[in-house]
Amino acid sequence: MSGGEVAGILVAVFWAILVSFLAVVLARLAQTLKATTKMVAEVTEQAVPLLADASTTVRSARTQLDRVDAIASDVQEVTSNASALSSTVASTFGGPLVKVAAFGYGVRKALGRGDDLPARSERRTVIVGRTVPAARRRKQKG
Repeated sequence: MSGGEVAGILVAVFWAILVSFLAVVLARLAQTLKATTKMVAEVTEQAVPLLADASTTVRSARTQLDRVDAIASDVQEVTSNASALSSTVASTFGGPLVKVAAFGYGVRKALGRGDDLPARSERRTVIVGRTVPAARRRKQKG
């Protein structure tokens, strides 16, 4: 065997090892791609129903929001109507009721029935945390 034949055999052996290594790598890559394809298919199968449910939920939420908006506008209208009614009642009955009450007070005073007024209480002053009647206060000042 000559040196060229040995070199040829060595190149052939290294070439065979390289091809074998590449074949193993390609086989594993094919397995990885199959697993990835299977996983993507499973995710797609699960994602489609989830997206359909999400779409249904969004539609339902939009319907509920439309209802809430209608209710809010009705409440606003009722509030404005109640405010208008309150002002109408106050302006219609407020003035005459005050006049009737004043008239009744004047009649009671004129007839001398002022006994329903509260009696005046004695004025008191607080000195160093205690209350002193007005008579003692005059003694202390003078």
